[in-house]
Amino acid sequence: MARLQEKYVQEVAPKLAEQFRYKSPMQIPRITKTILNMGLGEAIQNIKILDSATEELTQIAGQKPVITRARQSIAAFKLRKGMPIGCMVTLRGDRMYEFLDKLLNVALPRVRDFRGVSPKAFDGRGNYTLGVKEHIIFPEIDYDKIDKIKGMNITIVTTATQDEEARTLLTLLGMPFRQ
Repeated sequence: MARLQEKYVQEVAPKLAEQFRYKSPMQIPRITKTILNMGLGEAIQNIKILDSATEELTQIAGQKPVITRARQSIAAFKLRKGMPIGCMVTLRGDRMYEFLDKLLNVALPRVRDFRGVSPKAFDGRGNYTLGVKEHIIFPEIDYDKIDKIKGMNITIVTTATQDEEARTLLTLLGMPFRQ
């Protein structure tokens, strides 16, 4: 069992049950999956960027990403339907907890001028999305082998029905929200 998962079971779930007065243990919010997404618009001109991005995302997540393709054509961006424009990976279970542990305790503190993540990035249904400008904050990435610094989106999907419940869940797990 991952360290963050143990913390959830032993500390976070009982506190959430007490604070929100859940009648059943199945009502207690939990994290179901985490999605890492790299959108690469430059992949239209240079397909090699996509190869390096999938390799780096594999190192970060510990799981091979799928290549995302354009859903529709946009002439202004010289984009045709079906062109590869990014990569994403969905983490669940132990891998998800290990990634979140690494994100909260290693990667986010390495961000320059870090004052916390935005508390406004909830979607209204209890899910949280966080944007990372530089993927080099993860310890697996070797800075010398990087051709281009890429950004990525990290979406944390919870079973919480309201943002307040999800915010409390993530705060108890150690997410550093700005005041």
